[in-house]
Amino acid sequence: MWGSKKKTETKTNTEHFTVLGKDVTFKGIVHFEGTVQLDSCFEGEIHTKGVLVVGEHAVIRGTVSVGTLISSGKIHGAITATAKVQLLKTAVQIGDVQAPVFSLEEGAYFRGQTNMGPRPSVDGASDVINALPDQALWENAGNVRAPDSDTEPRQLAYDQVQEALIHRSVPR
Repeated sequence: MWGSKKKTETKTNTEHFTVLGKDVTFKGIVHFEGTVQLDSCFEGEIHTKGVLVVGEHAVIRGTVSVGTLISSGKIHGAITATAKVQLLKTAVQIGDVQAPVFSLEEGAYFRGQTNMGPRPSVDGASDVINALPDQALWENAGNVRAPDSDTEPRQLAYDQVQEALIHRSVPR
């Protein structure tokens, strides 16, 4: 009698897992919780905080906003993930990806831009960037003349430019 209650509690705490087979085609806006494996054709928007597994035969045209995306299918549209995006070897992704973690298995195809969020600051990195001469200094280095000899012309010209830049003040 006590054992049956424990089994019931365990069943209610399990995560939902849904499979949409490859014979299904649908359009629209989908919201779901838990994990969904999509092996079908879909056009529209997908929204979840859970996991979307895109099967090898799946084709998605639209935007995907998920917690985690694991894809071996074809997606034509933007992806935003709060946890990670993983493209497996048969995956095709045409569109931008925004996720803190992005992995691309060998053989997968990706065309788009990736944004992995703000990069942690590195001590002194801004000082290095501010110390670099700007383009105007390079353009105004016109009085620096290339050497007449053919031996090491690039290195000598580079040294001359460096010397000219060192002696100029860098505006801040």
